[in-house]
Formats: sequence, C-alpha cells, structure tokens
Amino acid sequence: MLGLLAVALLVGLLASLGIGPFGISPARVGQILLAFDGTDAIERHVVLTVRLPRVLTALMAGAGLALCGAALQGVFRNPLVGPHIIGVSTGAAFGGTLAILMSESRGLLLTLAFLFGMLALLMVYALNALVARRNMLVLVLAGVVVSGFFGALVSLAQYLADAEEKLPRIVFWLLGSFATADYGKLALMLSALAPGAFLLLLLRWRINILSLGDEEARALGIRAEPTRWLVLTLIGLIVSAQVAVSGVIGWIGLVIPHLARMLVGPDHRVLLPGAMLAGGLFMVLVDDVARTLSQSEIPLGILTALIGAPVFALVFLRAAGPERGHG
Repeated sequence: MLGLLAVALLVGLLASLGIGPFGISPARVGQILLAFDGTDAIERHVVLTVRLPRVLTALMAGAGLALCGAALQGVFRNPLVGPHIIGVSTGAAFGGTLAILMSESRGLLLTLAFLFGMLALLMVYALNALVARRNMLVLVLAGVVVSGFFGALVSLAQYLADAEEKLPRIVFWLLGSFATADYGKLALMLSALAPGAFLLLLLRWRINILSLGDEEARALGIRAEPTRWLVLTLIGLIVSAQVAVSGVIGWIGLVIPHLARMLVGPDHRVLLPGAMLAGGLFMVLVDDVARTLSQSEIPLGILTALIGAPVFALVFLRAAGPERGHG
C-alpha cells in the first residue's frame, strides 16, 4: 500500500505542475524536469520557478502535518488529538501576525512565526512541569491554555490592525496559502521537516510501545516521559515551520492519520510514512483546487475545513459503527 501511495503522489505532483491558467501537459512537464532541449522558455519558467516550489512546499507541509498528527495520536493514545493541541500553531500565528503589523518583511514574518511557535512549546513545557510532570491530561490542558492565550493576542492584533492594509493581509495569511511560496520558503520548510521527520521515523517503534500505555513502555525498558517530550519537540519544530511558511492550515493532522490507518493499519512503523505520503498528496490536491476553482485564490484553511470535517465525520461514524451495533 505504501508503494501505491508513493505512485499516486508522484502522479499528483506531475499533474499539479501542469495545472493552472497556463496549462502544460504532463509529457511537457516531464521533459522540462528532465531538462530536455527544445522546451519552451515560458513553460520552463512557469514549471520551475512558479509551480515547482509551490507544489513541493505544499507536499512537505501536508506530509509534515500528517506525520505530526499520527505521532501525537500514538503518544497520547487518543485519536482525537492533532498538531494544534500543543499550542504551537497558535503561537506561530501570533508571531506572523506581529510581523505583519511591524513591517512588510517576509523574512521577519518567517522568523517571528517560527520563534513564537517554539516559545509556545516552551510555555507548555513550563506549565506542565509546574503542575504535574507525568500527567498527560495536564499536558493537553497546558496546550489549550497556551493556545487560548496566543489566540487572544492574535484577535487583539487584528483589532488594532489598519483595516485598509494590514488587516486583510493578516486574515489571508492566517487562513493559509501557498501563493507566495518560493525556494526560500521551501528551504525553511525542508530545514525543519527533514531532521524532524527523520527522527520521528527513527522513533516509530517507541511510539508503537507508547501507544500501548506507560506501564507497558516501562516494562519494556522505554522511558515514556523523555520520549514523549522528544516527540513533542520535533512536532513543534515541524508545525512552527509550516505555519511560518503558509499560515494556519487545520484538519490535515487530525483527519489524514485516520485515513492512513484505514489504508496501512495501526502499526506506526508503517503508519507514519503512510501518513506522510497521504498528507502530502492530499495537500497538493487541495492546493490545486485552491488555485484553479475560482479566479481569486481560495484560502487553504477554508478548503481543508470544508473537506476535512465531513471526511472526519465519515471516519468517526465508520469507527463507531460496530459499537452502535453492539449497543
């Protein structure tokens, strides 16, 4: 099944590079990517400069969010948690909002979004340590508190923003988009996703054990708390970079792990790479819809919610079906 997902992702990538107002056939896209002579200069520019960084950024953002969601659901033993539960995305959202208020610098936006995302994670660490270090419920509540705090700051920033210039930019960025993706943003996303995903994939068997419970983990020689915090740190790194690059994109980290689990099973050794492939494919396809469905680009956050909510409802109803039958 992983092979089929990989093939589907490759086909989706090639198709996406040709989709847009300036349509290019898959065969021409292949020739351009393989640097064949005789390709049109305009087509090369569209594929290599405009669409390729955007499609690859969408791929990595979707793969990263789905990976984070699958890992979180494993370490928390809860299928209803996602990357936003630890407050990182809201912290990064405030950092980006603050940068937009301060200047027009894209570099400042990326920097502050990333830094405030990691600051939110540190605040969750601190609250959890002050209250109960080994209580996962307290950890979740700490994430809710930090998320609420930064959410209030985002609302305050929107209230104070210039309604003619700053506010529309803030709102559009918060709703998520790859419209401004370039190789610089791609590099930032890759710099976080590559080490984060590599280490999370190395921890697959530990996440498998944690999903059985802390007692079982200790019996098998796994220190549950340090492993859980390492996973959360890696997730914070990936999610901060994603929000910095493309704004807040919901539902991917919650829904895609469930779909991947239906396709490849619950074993995290297969589930994590499966979630990455499925998340990358889903995000690329959603971005295709966002930039082609209407003349003006549709924010990704709207589309992922419109698609993700009913899909999650179907998954939930399917999972609850046997229980309803026994009831």
